Amino acid sequence: MEPKKIGCYICSGCGIGEALDVAKLTKVAAKEQKIPVVKDHNYLCSPEGVAMIKNDMATEGVNSLIIAACSQRVHAETFRFGTPVMDRVNLREQVVWVQEIKAGDATAKEDRQMLAEDYLRIGSTKIKKMNPPEPFQDPGFSKTILVVGGGVTGLNAAKEAADAGYSVVLVEKEGELGGKLRNMHKLAPMQAPYRDLLDNPLEKLVSAVESNARIKVYKNAQVADTRGAPGLFDVNISVNGEITAERIGSIVVATGYTPYDAEKLGHLGRGASPDVITAMEFELMAKAGNIVRKSDGQPAKKVAFVLCAGSRDVNHLEYCSGACCTYTMKQAMYVIEQYKEEASSVVIYQEIRTPGQMEDFYRKAQDEGVVFVKGDVTKVAAGSSGGVSLSVNDKLLRAEETIAADLVVLATGMVPNIDTYDPNEASAISHDREATRFKTLLNLYYRQGPSLPSIKWGFPDSHYICFPYETRRTGIYAAGPVRRPMGIDGSISDATGAALKAIQVVESIARGAAVHPRAGDLSYPSFNINGCTQCKRCTDECPFGAINEDEKGNPQFNPTRCRRCGTCMGACPQKIISFANYSVDMIGSMIKAVDVPCEDDEKPRILILACENDAYPAMDMVGFQRSKMNPYIRVIPIRCLGSTNLVWIADALSSGFDGVMLMGCRHGEDYQCHFMRGSALAEIRLSKISETLGRLKLEPTRVKMVEVNIMDADRLPGIVDSFAKELEALGANPFKPF
Repeated sequence: MEPKKIGCYICSGCGIGEALDVAKLTKVAAKEQKIPVVKDHNYLCSPEGVAMIKNDMATEGVNSLIIAACSQRVHAETFRFGTPVMDRVNLREQVVWVQEIKAGDATAKEDRQMLAEDYLRIGSTKIKKMNPPEPFQDPGFSKTILVVGGGVTGLNAAKEAADAGYSVVLVEKEGELGGKLRNMHKLAPMQAPYRDLLDNPLEKLVSAVESNARIKVYKNAQVADTRGAPGLFDVNISVNGEITAERIGSIVVATGYTPYDAEKLGHLGRGASPDVITAMEFELMAKAGNIVRKSDGQPAKKVAFVLCAGSRDVNHLEYCSGACCTYTMKQAMYVIEQYKEEASSVVIYQEIRTPGQMEDFYRKAQDEGVVFVKGDVTKVAAGSSGGVSLSVNDKLLRAEETIAADLVVLATGMVPNIDTYDPNEASAISHDREATRFKTLLNLYYRQGPSLPSIKWGFPDSHYICFPYETRRTGIYAAGPVRRPMGIDGSISDATGAALKAIQVVESIARGAAVHPRAGDLSYPSFNINGCTQCKRCTDECPFGAINEDEKGNPQFNPTRCRRCGTCMGACPQKIISFANYSVDMIGSMIKAVDVPCEDDEKPRILILACENDAYPAMDMVGFQRSKMNPYIRVIPIRCLGSTNLVWIADALSSGFDGVMLMGCRHGEDYQCHFMRGSALAEIRLSKISETLGRLKLEPTRVKMVEVNIMDADRLPGIVDSFAKELEALGANPFKPF
């Protein structure tokens, strides 16, 4: 990029011109900040305003932009001018719409003007420190998609990706494709009118996959090891003892589930009688057309189905397994289908969960004669004349009843077929590749371990709220019951979603761009390795395993694994990690650009470092609601609280800020951090700030962290005001300028 020529464009529309002295703002930009091109316009978002900026870029050589108008979260397309060096200074939502506008109120007017001028200084400093990123490129990039698992999810993912024009490698550990679908007699309805059972589509699906020229199928195969990064994965596949190498762009993990171990369910009669069986065993009976008692081979005309067998139980599986209600109704109808008027199907349940149009299937089961009993199984014993006797505490009738059955079918829950580990437990990470060979699903050659990190209950999603399919390993996506419990219908749609994610990442990587949540970001961190002390904090704290180590112990960065959160930058005590458009120096300079009044002016200053994914949008929501915010705050959005370097807090307090507040996402078991661990790491770092503040002779309570999500706009003004009162009790920062 040629030398920067910055243009600053200030909008006076949407009430900005009435609330602020725009002429003074232009003076701050032109005289104080020495921006060469400074202009204002009544409505920058109008065709005339946009044309003015484009004309300056074409005729005046302006190539770096400051748009001082509304939030960067609105008019994104309008203000997309093709330059990577641009910043949006938020005068509308963060100044005009959150400050009192009263005629004759000179103090409020002064505070508003000072707030706007500070934000213009911050934006100007950011642009001066920003450089255009150069995207990472490699001639070896591959767009081939690896699908691990040949069940219904894997087959559909492979087919969808191939139909979209991409090469696919499908790895199945067994000698046949189909997974558990091979054992299915029929399927629950997946289309209107959602009442009739469907024939098994496996044969047609397998044929479509095996006949597709874009899909290479390996059976009796396992992934021996996976090296590299998205677009550059080198995967060794063991096929009948022989190793085959493939260059892979992205990976879909579709390895399904294993039914929960029924032998642990003695309280439900497993082991008390051979006629207490699992849903999978019953499915095979139905497929063979022979629903009989296992004890003596007599027809099983009376069948009791026990839902939540091990699911939603703190002693077994704490979660709902999602599909059990639906497939139990399907199996109950098998009995009626085979034995007609002589059949008796009883379903014992806690709650029936048939979301959406599957409610029609629930009604169909009732119409066919399936009896539903809401209650708990309290005792299971062998029947006096064969079969099984169940004692049930009926919660609707509030009575104990006995149900005689030829068979009891336990609807056991789903356990994901994946090897995961808790990234917070170092002991769970094995670096002995031979010891773990074939014991892990992908056998990743990552410094952080060979497996996929898990969230709650062992599932590998990296963010179950905002980013389904994503794992914490960029370019590796989970689909089907390995991601969360689901039935066949859900698995088919999940396969499509994961295939689209796998396509998205290979296309993004080819452009050198990041995927979520900073989709399209062309930057990636650079390391001044000469200053590295090999403390390993960047490798330990990166949520996505983007940093390995070389043979000397230096950090070895993998650009296509990176999601641009900046956690490594915040972790580095030597400040040797930075992005072209985001660095420790940039944020530090932005903080120092704020004009902090002296103590006698009685105008405190509070710095807020706000996560751009939740906290900053919540701040915008305060503006949209026209709620009022403390005029003494100065908000700087950052990529993630995980990128917070403690030097920023020292910079702020030594510059005279009275306090610093970090606003980030909720963390813990039900985390909402878009970068998984960012806010948790920030809190850990803050716990160590007391020593730094002690050297400055400042109180630790001048720094505070709060959890904020995008729905917290109503309580944000109160949070800020409460902190301001705490700071007022402490008194002014002694480092204020004289």
